[in-house]
Amino acid sequence: MDQRSIARMLDHTLLKPEATAAQVVGLCAEAIELGVFAVCVSPSMASVARAALDGSAVRLACVAGFPSGAHDRAVVAAEAALAVRAGADEVDMVIDLGRAKAGDWDHVEASIAAVRAAVPPPCLLKVIIESSALTDDEIVSACEAAMSAHADFVKTSTGFHPTGGATVDAVRLMRRTVGEALGVKASGGVRTAEVAVAMVAAGATRIGTSSSAAILGGLAAL
Repeated sequence: MDQRSIARMLDHTLLKPEATAAQVVGLCAEAIELGVFAVCVSPSMASVARAALDGSAVRLACVAGFPSGAHDRAVVAAEAALAVRAGADEVDMVIDLGRAKAGDWDHVEASIAAVRAAVPPPCLLKVIIESSALTDDEIVSACEAAMSAHADFVKTSTGFHPTGGATVDAVRLMRRTVGEALGVKASGGVRTAEVAVAMVAAGATRIGTSSSAAILGGLAAL
């Protein structure tokens, strides 16, 4: 796991609600310099990021239904479609946690499917399940709903939920559930090279982080 291989798994992220356009431009410049796979920003910043990434190989991801997931599925689908129209290559959507905790998996799957229909391939669709707020059985059901709705990835966390972010155990369970059918993105609290490597060893194929430079710099010490 050298710097280049880990860099190509990183989504360099800025999702703070107070983030400015200038900060997003800076994020994109740093992403290009570090050689990461993608940047991940709020949908309102999609056009700013798209312009800043112009001519580079770095992909653009935008969130939808973020961070609570407590949105009507039509709203999340429309938000995702607008982000793609503004230049996003990937969409990271949040599931409705209330429906998940109630065991209404048909609704969860239908919501993911609505976003999938709004942003068909080649757009990549990642489904944020907020794993720290779910039981193991609920994590499995959320992953199964994402697979049934033809998502491309399952993702641990928004990074904003008070219960916490990604854990190795959650990533391992998610990988075991989806097999090789979907990617697994570890996000939320991944700030060091040691943690990033542990997530990859557990089955993550993408890592969302605002600490890309620290992670890549720390690999030399491992």
